Amino acid sequence: MNTTAAGKTAFDPLCQKYPSQRFPIYARGGMVNCSSPLAAAAGLSVLRKGGSAADAAVAAAAALTVVEPTANGIGSDSFALVWSEKDRRLFGLNSSGPAPLGISAEKVLAEGLDRDGRMPSHGWTPVTVPGAPKAWAEMVRRFGRLTLSEDLAPAVQYARDGYPCAPNLALMWNRAIREYRKRLKGPAFEAWFRTFAPAGNSLQAGDLICLPDHAATLEAIGESGAECFYRGEIARKIDAESRKYGGFLRYEDLAGFEARWVDPIRVSYRGCEVCEIPPNGQGIVALMALNILKEFDFAGMEPAEICHRQLEAVKMAFADALHWVTDPAEMQIDWNRLLDPDCGARRAREMTDRAQVWSHAVPPKSGTVYLCCADGEGNMVSFIQSNYMGFGSGIVVDGTGIALQNRGADFSLNQADANVLKPGKRSYHTIIPGFLMKDGLPVGPFGVMGAYMQPQGHVQVVMNTLDFHMDPQQALDAPRWQWMRDGSVTVEKRFDRGIAESLRQRGHDLRYEEDVSLFGRGQMIVRLPNGVLVGGTESRTDSNIACF
Repeated sequence: MNTTAAGKTAFDPLCQKYPSQRFPIYARGGMVNCSSPLAAAAGLSVLRKGGSAADAAVAAAAALTVVEPTANGIGSDSFALVWSEKDRRLFGLNSSGPAPLGISAEKVLAEGLDRDGRMPSHGWTPVTVPGAPKAWAEMVRRFGRLTLSEDLAPAVQYARDGYPCAPNLALMWNRAIREYRKRLKGPAFEAWFRTFAPAGNSLQAGDLICLPDHAATLEAIGESGAECFYRGEIARKIDAESRKYGGFLRYEDLAGFEARWVDPIRVSYRGCEVCEIPPNGQGIVALMALNILKEFDFAGMEPAEICHRQLEAVKMAFADALHWVTDPAEMQIDWNRLLDPDCGARRAREMTDRAQVWSHAVPPKSGTVYLCCADGEGNMVSFIQSNYMGFGSGIVVDGTGIALQNRGADFSLNQADANVLKPGKRSYHTIIPGFLMKDGLPVGPFGVMGAYMQPQGHVQVVMNTLDFHMDPQQALDAPRWQWMRDGSVTVEKRFDRGIAESLRQRGHDLRYEEDVSLFGRGQMIVRLPNGVLVGGTESRTDSNIACF
């Protein structure tokens, strides 16, 4: 990475003296909503060249690996929901890679690669097959109007010519540098520091960033249709480095990978269908919670009561999902049972006016960057990709700019767990795109990134839209809460104090949190009956909307 300092005029991203006020954006020709204005501009540029919403999604996604490497990279996984106006159908794409064929829970434990009986979060051990390049190629092949090279060209230009660092990006990047200098030791991590922290650089908003290795790799991916990543020179480089540093990932794992087109899963909620990617993704958590919450009439209900019901539904959904959900080929029950209306009704009846600790139940028979796009012809895309924990594993394939994800950190090493690590198995996956439909027609894409915050963000945005009739920007701006896996509840500092106190009285272990990054970053587009697009974008980060 090459940087040029902005000097002492840099702004402090933590110094926000005045609350932000944003309004929804209206457009007709096309819209791209991203956590980075530069990525949104990349998507818009290919729309103006005649590209489809799928082309715009790929252009924005590839650009995000350059302009927001703190959350995703070329070595990410990806998921997408695509509305095709031509086919009049919603498609799902699961491009999450499996564990290497040479790894197993027994090997990790026997070789002492575990961390107190758990999968490590950094290094080569938690690296699974990256799916993002394959997702880009599949999106272009099936729904694109331009070539993959044309779609990746804006990202290549940003990486080669440089781009200015945004305020929130500087905050997250510097945080990662400090953390990695403490935690990542040894030669396997040297390429990461050479790529993202040369000479110990600390970034400021306005610094110019160049990533020449990224540029060369993205160019090669575009020219080869991503084949070089899975069956060519890049695949061989990944194999060689994995062997050098004791990793399990091999050329054969990459060569055998294919993204999967899947049927979206959905539940009916307030006259709409809320759609998600099926397991191994955790979108089912949001649907399970909404399947419970639809049993309640929130009209006239006190805000604290509404929030209590939301929290309990989310806790129930996580209790079931974290027990059952993994690679669908390995699940011990049919995931459709988790969305049975009778299951939601039964869970709703179990709620009381007090916070409870929920365990999983057996259902009756019968775990990031997010963007969304729309074009003028009616096509719409909900797209998400992630390295999982910030920059991911801390592994960069030397000379390529490829930061590899650490998705395998979510595997269990306990043979009794559904999500236990096995060769060729896909882990429980936290990244999830969302989509709303009504009467078989698209309402629009939405998503909230942020690990286990994601399904909780989906529930809040959907309810803000359908229960409380907020526009996309209001639905995203509303103060958020998050149930944490330790049982506590965090809320934003803007969260109503009276509601918070009422929740505490109901038994919720609630605390305020200053760090807005804990509450996810979302985007949303709604298409009106006349074809007009209405967009909202995240006010908690560097987000923007590009449209025409």
